[in-house]
Amino acid sequence: MRGGRAIGDMAVGPAISIFSGVLSGRLVDAWGSGRTLGLGLILLTSGAFMLALLPNIIGLAGYLISIIVLTPGYQLFQAANNTAALANVAKERRGTVSGWLSLSRNIGLIAGASLMGMIFAFGAGTQDFAHASALAIASGMRLTFLLAGGLTLIAVGATFAHIVGTKRPF
Repeated sequence: MRGGRAIGDMAVGPAISIFSGVLSGRLVDAWGSGRTLGLGLILLTSGAFMLALLPNIIGLAGYLISIIVLTPGYQLFQAANNTAALANVAKERRGTVSGWLSLSRNIGLIAGASLMGMIFAFGAGTQDFAHASALAIASGMRLTFLLAGGLTLIAVGATFAHIVGTKRPF
């Protein structure tokens, strides 16, 4: 029954996504895109660093806790980013801009997944994952999510610098 449990454990992220998506949109409506974007990036950054460290410390529970933090962060960021990107677009152009936004997000996801796969292989020290040791897999995961956390930390800094630079209320 171990395989069934693993599938259930991996479904935590999508299950959280189902519930946090609508709530994220409502939070953007209530708080505005700036605050929600900042909160989403902070949760994404925290979740990425947690994924780099917690599973090695407390095992499966560390993975689950990390996903519980990371997933709503992604939802909050996407809702706020889409709202901000479309805020000043003329009504008759929103469909086109929305399509471009979706295309750019998908290109980013594909490129990011490919690059992070390379980082993971480098961190694991092998491309033969079927025969890699648990320690090698853990090393690859740690390096990948430390890099992801660092990149999102840069995004947090850029977001706050933009807000301070434009003197907009957060």
